[in-house]
Parts: sequence; structure tokens; C-alpha cells
Amino acid sequence: MAYDQNNIFAKILRQEIPCIKVYEDEHTLAFMDIMPQADGHTLVIPKYEAVTLLDLPTSELTHTIQVVQKIALALEKSLDAKGIVLMQLSGEAAGQTVPHLHFHLIPSSIHTLKNHASDMADQAQLQIFAEKIKAAL
Repeated sequence: MAYDQNNIFAKILRQEIPCIKVYEDEHTLAFMDIMPQADGHTLVIPKYEAVTLLDLPTSELTHTIQVVQKIALALEKSLDAKGIVLMQLSGEAAGQTVPHLHFHLIPSSIHTLKNHASDMADQAQLQIFAEKIKAAL
């Protein structure tokens, strides 16, 4: 999919639409989600024109994930969050609604999700998935 210069995050990066900025550097921007799933819900985006995770060069991804960690630490400290939900929906089929790569950081102390590791997966099915992934590497 080609990058859409008119997506809302591109407009935010060009300062055509305002945002409540949390952090910015040469490669990334972090700002408050205007339709938050919890208090403190923050988005981190690269300034690089990438639609999905697979479109971002490794050097840009490395920097972006370092900023994600920096923001997560700030959320934990500033909101006394007991945990952070990190969510990245890559592609329309995965639920991505803005065609610009972005990471959601959601303080989990005020966000309810199914508990991780609460239901054991079928090990044989997991092995099938693992083999498919390894084959693609």
C-alpha cells in the first residue's frame, strides 16, 4: 500500500492539525491519543513515511522503539502505572485505522484486557505457527 500524504498523522507531522505533544526529536513524535482507551494513552510515531511495521527501515525502527521505551517509563513514573499495554496494529486486517505506523502505550492499571498467560494454547498448533515463521526468516 502506498503512503497516503493526507492521513491524519502526516497532517500532524506537518503541523496542519494540532496535537498534545509529549515528546519529539528528529525521528519521532509522541502525543496524546484524542480518543484514549485509558487515561495517559499515548501514541508514538516515526516521522518516516511508513504505513506498517514492515515499511520502516531497521535503523528508524530501532530509534522508534527506544522512544517507545522512554515514553513507557515516563508513563509508569508519572501515572504510577502498574503496567503498560504496548499495542501496534500493522495493516488494516489487524485493525489499523490510520495508515501511518504508530505504537499505542496504554497504562494498564486503568485498562482491562484478558490476562496474559491465563489460557494455555495448544502446543501442536503453536509448533505449526513457529515452523511457518521460521521458514519465512
